[in-house]
Amino acid sequence: MTPAPGGAALELPGASAPLSEPTPLIPPSKQGSVFWRIRGMIRTVRPSQWVKNLFVLAPVVFAKHLTHPSIIKSAIGAFGVFCLLAGAVYTMNDIVDAKADRVHPVKRFRPIASGQVPVELAKIMAIALVVTALGGALLGPWKFLVVAVAYFAQNVAYSFGLKKIAYVDVGLIALGFVLRVLAGGFATNTPISGFMVGCTALLALFLGFGKRRHELASATNAGKQRAALEAYSPRALTFALAATGIATIGTYLAYTLDHDTQRFFENPWLWATTIHPLFGVVRFLQLVVSRPKAESPTQEILRDVPFMMNIMIWVAEVVFIVYRLRPS
Repeated sequence: MTPAPGGAALELPGASAPLSEPTPLIPPSKQGSVFWRIRGMIRTVRPSQWVKNLFVLAPVVFAKHLTHPSIIKSAIGAFGVFCLLAGAVYTMNDIVDAKADRVHPVKRFRPIASGQVPVELAKIMAIALVVTALGGALLGPWKFLVVAVAYFAQNVAYSFGLKKIAYVDVGLIALGFVLRVLAGGFATNTPISGFMVGCTALLALFLGFGKRRHELASATNAGKQRAALEAYSPRALTFALAATGIATIGTYLAYTLDHDTQRFFENPWLWATTIHPLFGVVRFLQLVVSRPKAESPTQEILRDVPFMMNIMIWVAEVVFIVYRLRPS
């Protein structure tokens, strides 16, 4: 049974009733329409990638503050500010990368590269997002505002030049994750351990090197798609992935075994959750190698059922162990 042009069904001999393709719940918008533009604007700010801003909430979770409404309110506000800033950063990146994206087999369909969102409209979007985000940051502690401004400035520097320098580009990505954690701590006046900062930086480096390894393996014209790729080599990236992956797991394990950590949580079993970071590292490496046609392995992990189930189980175990099903 095959549908005829225009969506009509073809009835084959012997068939009891014609079948047709299911009607989508949300019909596609007509090209050039207002809703078509709006869909492009939403895709440009990458809401699916805002999950990275959950690092803003990490200090609150590990400080046993999830049962404090006022702290949660501040943490959610900080999360919102960084989502807006991230949307502005993605928009700026796509404006700068539009020419290179047009020669990429997947990225050429991005709204700005494809023309769904005109460049002038994208510039207005970026400015509006930044103004709104920094206006919201003004409502928090001054240290949070400083970190938010630093995060935005770092990403501007990345978008307009530093992303072309191999290893510096990945280092700046890692710095962005560290700034998220610091922002969460400053917004809620929550102390941040050196273990958390170190583990965050190493994990971000691991993910960044994995993304570059994937891009290098799948690129047909690496220099045009991303300037920094020409300075990377598969062997060096493989070594960097191994080093940062092992260091991430080791740092997390050291944190769980630390005497102060066990005394604070009044529970010696947090180390048992190390199996989940280990699985996550191995699974990410599998996605880097096995899905060369994907746009990015960091996007694939959000669609990968085993990876997401591992994350959910890890979060549940951490909450159970840290909170012991009751506030501190």
